[in-house]
Amino acid sequence: MSALGKVVRSGVGRRRIQSIVMALTTFAAVTSSVLSLGLLAVVQAPFDHAFSARNGAHLAVQFDGSKATAAQAAATAHAAGVTEAAGPYPIAAALDTTVGTDCPKKDFAGHDNGPVTVTTRPDLGSTSGMDQLVLARGRWPASPGEIALPWQHYATVCFGDSVVFSSLPGKPSFKVVGFGGSVTNSATAFATADGFARLTAAGAKSAVQMLYRFAKAGTDADIATDKQAVAAAAPAGAVEGAQSYLTAEEQATGNAKAFVPFLTGFGILGLLMSVLIIAIVVSGAVASGIRRIGILKSLGFTPSQVARAYTAQAMIPATLGVVLGTVFGNLLAVPILDGATKQLGAASATIPLWVSAVVPLGTLLIVGTTALIPALRAGRMPTVQALVAGRAPRAGAGRTAQRLASRLPLPRAMSLGLAQPFARPARAVLVGAAVLFGVVSVTFAVGLGSAFNKYLDTSTSGFNVASKFVIPTADVGVPWGRYGPNDPRRPHLDAAKVAAALARTPGTKAAFGWGESGATIVGAPPGGEPPKVFTVTGDFTWTNLELLSGRWFSAPGEAVVGDKLAAAVGIHVGDNVTVVQQNKQLPLKVVGINFDTNVGDYTIMTDAATFTAAGLAPHIEQFNVELAGNVSGSDWSTSAAAALTPLNASAQPSSGGDKNIVVITMGALVATLTLMMMAVAALGVLSMVVQDTRERVHDLGIFKALGMTPKQTIAMVLTSVSLTGLIAGLIGVPLGVAVEKATLTPMGNAIGRHLPPSVSHTYTAALLIPLLAGGIVIALLGALPPAGWAARTRTATALRTE
Repeated sequence: MSALGKVVRSGVGRRRIQSIVMALTTFAAVTSSVLSLGLLAVVQAPFDHAFSARNGAHLAVQFDGSKATAAQAAATAHAAGVTEAAGPYPIAAALDTTVGTDCPKKDFAGHDNGPVTVTTRPDLGSTSGMDQLVLARGRWPASPGEIALPWQHYATVCFGDSVVFSSLPGKPSFKVVGFGGSVTNSATAFATADGFARLTAAGAKSAVQMLYRFAKAGTDADIATDKQAVAAAAPAGAVEGAQSYLTAEEQATGNAKAFVPFLTGFGILGLLMSVLIIAIVVSGAVASGIRRIGILKSLGFTPSQVARAYTAQAMIPATLGVVLGTVFGNLLAVPILDGATKQLGAASATIPLWVSAVVPLGTLLIVGTTALIPALRAGRMPTVQALVAGRAPRAGAGRTAQRLASRLPLPRAMSLGLAQPFARPARAVLVGAAVLFGVVSVTFAVGLGSAFNKYLDTSTSGFNVASKFVIPTADVGVPWGRYGPNDPRRPHLDAAKVAAALARTPGTKAAFGWGESGATIVGAPPGGEPPKVFTVTGDFTWTNLELLSGRWFSAPGEAVVGDKLAAAVGIHVGDNVTVVQQNKQLPLKVVGINFDTNVGDYTIMTDAATFTAAGLAPHIEQFNVELAGNVSGSDWSTSAAAALTPLNASAQPSSGGDKNIVVITMGALVATLTLMMMAVAALGVLSMVVQDTRERVHDLGIFKALGMTPKQTIAMVLTSVSLTGLIAGLIGVPLGVAVEKATLTPMGNAIGRHLPPSVSHTYTAALLIPLLAGGIVIALLGALPPAGWAARTRTATALRTE
């Protein structure tokens, strides 16, 4: 091994703690950065590639056929901002389907397959034009009795067998010959022109669809402007609904992209902390090794070799951290990416190689540059000056602070420690900066963790959670959703009789009934999860369901729309929406926008009386019951059984709601990264305090000779970082709050939701006050080991040390 290599190995070996700190900081920074950049690249690339390759439409607009002719719809191709248009295509939305009885899988025969949006195009299977369709399996329909469905229907439709449009008179049946669709989900079923005519002849309401590309369509605001331009070019009130490509993108990539904002935050914090810690460690090594530098130079080491030696001492542990962080980031990405890539039909669920190369190389470049600056200072230091230089602070440094501190009503050991940072203010600033980043990370993480918990609480405090719930006896043990809402085999409750029975049961505090009506929404996004309309009876205010705007419905004809549907379609309070049950239309006035993740992405809630008044059937499938505080669940169930059994109903305990695995994963990841950041911050403090304590060991010996006890020594060392930690905490907490606020909104946007105040406003006085003390805690944790070492140092040993 060369002489330079021995110097490097010796330096790394002497500074084990500092080496661990540098490895940890680069590990945390690289892990977060690889994850965030990799997720963004992987989940975005398949959609962007498919959208570009298939010439996807920015906006698909549905026109009411009774208010706009095909020619009038086609004329909107000249609306402001339109660069390309296709159509008009006939379209029939919200048609309920069931699996044909010829399905060999007998369990699926007659199964409610949910609503589909059927269209026909003259260029089915064409590889040119806008919004090209891609066939995943089978072939495109060629005769009036054939149909192609989206690939998501593999599980519930028998390939080669029939699908029945059960909501239409005569229940026309089509043979399923293929599975395919467009990248933007502009429709979910495709038939020939003659096949589409069969549906309209059977009573299906036909509308007209136009597809557009715009000069400017990168944001939701751009799409809203484009939609307004199209609506202005059409007859008044003709636009029934619109599907944005951004909605399709969010459906495909939202969950994975929700990880990106907070991982980016941790990546930036980790990278800044890496720069700081490496600057601290290398500068400290130079400052504490001035005499060693002089010896190396006197032995013939050139300035370049000295600089390379100190740079290498930082690069070795940093490289280890970079390698481990890259591997760990790739491993963490696999389960997160699986869902997104499968949804887009992509084969790979791994981070691209360029991400795994660019992030590590970029980090090493930053680390190397940071380490090189103090290393060059060491290389330029004159040999004689280095040999004779002392390490103690300049005479008189911090004396004013000592005099002021001595006047405070504190023990002398603590006043000495309190004034110590003023003897080396630059070093105190570095310690404070390390603590500051730790406090910012902790505050950021606590806010995110609290928001995640509130999100889970909010998402399970609505329809799915109650002290008890009442369901039809026939549904006990039957998987929820086995039969669709319009399937005659799906059991329902007699709402009036069950409500009366619950009211008579002792211990019932409140109850409400609800169920999926089987209706769907005109103009809702046709792709992804089917829209759902829920009918509700009774008081549900005790469930803590939250409104984002408006009010709850209070009369027939009013409805509250879920936030995600409102954002996707552009629904606002005061607008009218139309729902369809068994091909019968019902207009509803939107009086509120609510936040609820329990029962689907695209939802509408309305009073059951709304359907009854319109001659439609409200389906009440479950009652949620809140028990009085002093009532035992088992006792109540026993009492309720006598009243419910004659009604073919039974009481079951609450399931506690389904846990959102994505949010739980985020919480675990945040906790892991936060612990790493805290450890790095504390180790950064430890590194500086160790260096400072070793440099002042002679002074420490004098204090011990004058009677300072080990406990007083510990108090002095800990006090020396307390003020710095307090100041760092006071500055770091507001910064952490700001980082959390800047992160949470993009996370909500990624999944297409506006978060309610209970989720977005998580910082309370009870939470902030302990966080303000977080700086002191981190500083004390870092200073405690060197304080113990100082306390154990023998007086004679300390006095002999120069």
